[in-house]
Amino acid sequence: MFATRSRYLLNVSRRTVTPQARLYATDTAGRLTVTLKNTKFTATARAAGSGRNGEVHSADETPLTLTLARPTALGGPGGGTNPEQLFAMGYASCFLGALQLMAGRLGKSDAVKDAVIHTSVHLGEAEIGGFGIAVDIKVEGVEDEEVIKAGHEACPYSRALVHGIKVNISKA
Repeated sequence: MFATRSRYLLNVSRRTVTPQARLYATDTAGRLTVTLKNTKFTATARAAGSGRNGEVHSADETPLTLTLARPTALGGPGGGTNPEQLFAMGYASCFLGALQLMAGRLGKSDAVKDAVIHTSVHLGEAEIGGFGIAVDIKVEGVEDEEVIKAGHEACPYSRALVHGIKVNISKA
């Protein structure tokens, strides 16, 4: 199931969440998606400029502004942040938090004391057309496969990628 003794590779597109952890609704295409019972926190952001060459601003408790730049691998100038980097960083930190939470609930907090999460977000042409992403997660410093699986099943980013989420789009 996992790649090596101290580092694990999870292919999130092939993982499943246990039935008791599921909260679903059906979208207009008949697919089941993860829904929220209530909202605990909302992060907000604003992007402006020329798509991948502009700025992104977070307007939360700790404001953050980053300069966006298309990576050189995609024909851009580089030298800035791109959405895939932001997604990889968010996923890594979210997965680590979920891993630690679930280890605590399983009474195995010591199993994750040296945990390090490595994420790779790949952007490319999707088989269905257009662009898509793929994600690789490596869990370093954790030997307990039950804890890793539980962390993956609890992580909101993993759930969103495995099951989809409801996205509301409207004019501002």
